[in-house]
Amino acid sequence: MLGSLGAVGGPKPAKPTFISYVAPEEIYKNDKEPAERSPDIFLLPGEQLLCEANTVLKCTQDESSQRGIFGRLICTNFKVAFLTDDPKAKENEPEFRNKVVGENDITLQCVDQIYGVYDEKKKSLLSGLVRKYPEKLILYCKDFRVFHFCLKFTKEEEVKRIVSGIIHHIQSPKLLKRLFLFSYAAVASNYIGTYTKCQTTMFDTIKDWRLELERVKAYMKYKVASTNEGYEICGNLPQYFVVPVSLPDERILEFKGKGIPIWCWSCPNGCALMKMSPLPKEQDEGISLQQKEFLDGIENIIHRPPYEVTIYEDLSVNLPSLQEIQTAYNRFKQLFYIDNRTEYWDSDVKWFSALESCNWLEIIRQCLKKAIEVSQYLEVENTNVVLKEENASDLCCVISSLIQVMMDPHCRTKLGFQSLIQKEWIIGGHCFLDRCNHLRQNDKDEVPVFLLFLDCVWQLVQQYPVAFEFTETYLTVLSDSVYIPIFSTFFFNSPFQKDTHHLAGESQDVQSKALSFHSVWNWSVQFDAKAQALFHNPLFVNKSKPSTRKSAHQKHQRQLSLPLTQSKSTLKKGFFKEETGPFIKNLLGKRISKLISSPDEVPNSSRWFYDSWHCKPLDLHGLILPHIEGPEIRVWAQRCLRWIPEAQILGGGTVSTMSKIFEIMDELQMLQTKVEEKCPVLRSDSRPSDMAVKMRAAIRASSLYPFALLHRNSFKPKPVIPTSTWKGLEAEDDLAKRDDEFFDLGSL
Repeated sequence: MLGSLGAVGGPKPAKPTFISYVAPEEIYKNDKEPAERSPDIFLLPGEQLLCEANTVLKCTQDESSQRGIFGRLICTNFKVAFLTDDPKAKENEPEFRNKVVGENDITLQCVDQIYGVYDEKKKSLLSGLVRKYPEKLILYCKDFRVFHFCLKFTKEEEVKRIVSGIIHHIQSPKLLKRLFLFSYAAVASNYIGTYTKCQTTMFDTIKDWRLELERVKAYMKYKVASTNEGYEICGNLPQYFVVPVSLPDERILEFKGKGIPIWCWSCPNGCALMKMSPLPKEQDEGISLQQKEFLDGIENIIHRPPYEVTIYEDLSVNLPSLQEIQTAYNRFKQLFYIDNRTEYWDSDVKWFSALESCNWLEIIRQCLKKAIEVSQYLEVENTNVVLKEENASDLCCVISSLIQVMMDPHCRTKLGFQSLIQKEWIIGGHCFLDRCNHLRQNDKDEVPVFLLFLDCVWQLVQQYPVAFEFTETYLTVLSDSVYIPIFSTFFFNSPFQKDTHHLAGESQDVQSKALSFHSVWNWSVQFDAKAQALFHNPLFVNKSKPSTRKSAHQKHQRQLSLPLTQSKSTLKKGFFKEETGPFIKNLLGKRISKLISSPDEVPNSSRWFYDSWHCKPLDLHGLILPHIEGPEIRVWAQRCLRWIPEAQILGGGTVSTMSKIFEIMDELQMLQTKVEEKCPVLRSDSRPSDMAVKMRAAIRASSLYPFALLHRNSFKPKPVIPTSTWKGLEAEDDLAKRDDEFFDLGSL
């Protein structure tokens, strides 16, 4: 636990105590200037206080934004934090809380946009361009939190110091070694051993890869290559990776990491999923003899077993580009940056049209559809698939990971899913440092490829909840962890970059020993056992018997359930239907009809595969295919809307369902206790009481539990649309006439 870690500032670091977590809705109003407060500041190991300001009013998001709670605003090399000693805030601390980042803490990497308010006008604040300091500071966070800090009661010199400090330390470009990750690792390395050992397979040793090959029964056709050990060949490849047995080590040395087909996963029927970067183009002018030999060597390898039948999927052609993903997400996140309740209801009128125009859900649908097509090649056509992309580290990671989640039930468990991310994303070399723009480079912007993958997985979890061991709460917390710089998991571009900086520190005394980085998979760093219980799905149907892998000549259960023949008169229902009736097109309009595929959008075989699979009984321990019809692709509400009270259903959503489930669990426990009293031999150590007690109280929470709790709100949000919104829809006379008619009907 972090409570056992030391703090910076002395030869023997003291144990820090975390600040009190302040609920933003616990507010009070004070017309007079309050007395200055000086709450205690507690820092993590390696964290240093940079600047601070007293008597700052943290405003609520009501229409006037004049109410709030007073406290102290600080900026460190780790976070921007608001501290208060108000006793009301301490009484309403959330049960589900992070031990590293509090409710009023914002890591520097999590801040997305900074705005200042001048005479009730909001302007973007850029580094080095602040000439007049604002009356209010607004911070938009990447986890969709919005903070309003009023500086009217703060001294002028403190306003200048805190505003300039926040802008500089958040928006200025940084060196990698200046990230808090290194400051924390240098001081906290002596305490890493106090945490629970991570059970996730890290894929940083030959043993891990061999165990994975044995798990999927692919050790006869593939081998672990160690020719890049010590990164002697290429820094873009990991030290250990899997290649076909027919690929000699001399070829790997010759290719220097370029164009090598790297194994990702094998199907029960023996087919394999691979990825590779594009080969040099043979038609280029001036191609050398060495390059031609290079191409010939690759072709010889590809046409050897097990590559007799292989399909290449060029993802850079068939899927949206990184620029399109970035543009769509930038538009998408603006829908959830709500400054006040009036703005929320004003935007509600055109929210669906804005959601469609941002194109984010359409990109999710395209990724799921491509995963379905590749699954059909592996599942039905018994064909090897090679995913091609520049560097094979962006969309290759998305599609290969989705396919394994859909086809391998092990990847739908918590440890299996974490091992999958470790294998395909971390060891696979996804550029987290560049894609998340952790260094705030001016010529770059965030490209949320990993968040795109998590959103696709969330769609599957929503559609098949009993097939997954983890919950959407786990996925939400995982998405938040991308911006917490005490974990090295999501802060490097490659294993080579991480290992290079693992032995390097800024000072000479640090260089003498290796830095110890935390892994995000050690959840005890962030949450206690009670909170981690919400990561596990109680409805998960675990397989009672160990799975038996079929040979390459046998078909497994899901494949046997599919039709053996295909005709033109295949099933015409669902997303891949041949035609859409004119009534449906007219009813849904052009916007929704865009989401219904045309006959030429996908091959007939994919439509047949999709429709026929959904007509068969579901095998929770086999292949699962997502529904990708327009209405089935939804907004990840728990992540995007959890900080907006008006968007929540009190006591509704999945919370009510889960409460009923745990009531049944309580009854089962009661019956089990009675059985044990009469027959002690049947006594069991498994007790669901802790989760049951926690979820029984959840019925008083909102639909976005555990992040939004009802008792943390001092008000009950009501869906009352402001008068300003109605004025834009109809005249006041029409409103009055409509109200009179309503009351007349009520009197009848």
